[in-house]
Amino acid sequence: MRITVFGAFGSVGRRVVEEARRRGHDVTPVSRRPGPGSEVGDARVVADVVRLSAGRDLVISATRPADGQEGELVEATRGLLAGVAETGVRLLAVGGAATLVTPEGHTVEEAPDFPDVLKPIARACAEQLAVYRADPVADWTYLSPPAVLEPGERTGVFRVGGDEQVGSTISVEDLAVALLDEAETPKHQRMRFTVGY
Repeated sequence: MRITVFGAFGSVGRRVVEEARRRGHDVTPVSRRPGPGSEVGDARVVADVVRLSAGRDLVISATRPADGQEGELVEATRGLLAGVAETGVRLLAVGGAATLVTPEGHTVEEAPDFPDVLKPIARACAEQLAVYRADPVADWTYLSPPAVLEPGERTGVFRVGGDEQVGSTISVEDLAVALLDEAETPKHQRMRFTVGY
């Protein structure tokens, strides 16, 4: 597959690029700043998304805004959706865990011990998911990681769920495996899904 990855140099994006290349895909990493082996582009700019998705099989978004700039997440989501709607390319996005429903029946964000410092990004991710679900045109899939997402081992063994949390942790490496599994064998078109141990 020919895959464009926005946010290719973040913690998730780097591993997504590695996993995709490991599987033999042709990957174009995209960053807002010039870098070796990458294209310059901004997910918030529809023209950039159109230019970088035209002729590709899939766009992956692993963008993550800096602290204090959480509003950029929704801007990027709108840009990506508008761009792929124009080119007709499928969009696979890594989102947030805040809106997943826990076994206790509340969302991750509603948990009494949810850290205040994470609330701005949690709210931005909730709005991001709402923007995806409201989009009437694009072919999108949204992957919510569990609450704890950290670098670790690539095991290839995890559970898959929908709107309900299936585990509280996963390695970034296995999240990338789940993302590429979905890329190669789509099972959640115009849906959110999650993974976890």
